[in-house]
Amino acid sequence: MGYWDLQEGKDCVEKTWITTKIGTAIGLVGSAYHIVAFQPDSALAALQRATSGTVTMATLGAIFGMTTCLSAQARDAPDDPLNYFIGGCASGVFLGAKTHSGLTGTSACLTLGTVAMFTKIGKMEGWRLYGPPKL
Repeated sequence: MGYWDLQEGKDCVEKTWITTKIGTAIGLVGSAYHIVAFQPDSALAALQRATSGTVTMATLGAIFGMTTCLSAQARDAPDDPLNYFIGGCASGVFLGAKTHSGLTGTSACLTLGTVAMFTKIGKMEGWRLYGPPKL
């Protein structure tokens, strides 16, 4: 089963596990590109950089998955795109806390929340990013 196959506001642990795995994969790929583009001085520095990036992205995924699901439960509005905004915003706040920057946290909150909300709206309305247009 995929993320969108699970009912909103239910199966929070499974949804969080899926978003954590996705975040981990993105973190691994991003860390690999970062290591290739900006060569570290040693293998230990490369390992630290890869670990830091991967753990950060996995944490963002976990925060997003759990916050979105708990928000759907608490608000008793499982298909509301606002739940996704709240989850994305919570992930952005984590980035701000990690970087010790209120500006980063605020910017990431608004950006990630908006992207997540429009992703949910697009899924609900059948938006497509690729493929032939529907006529």
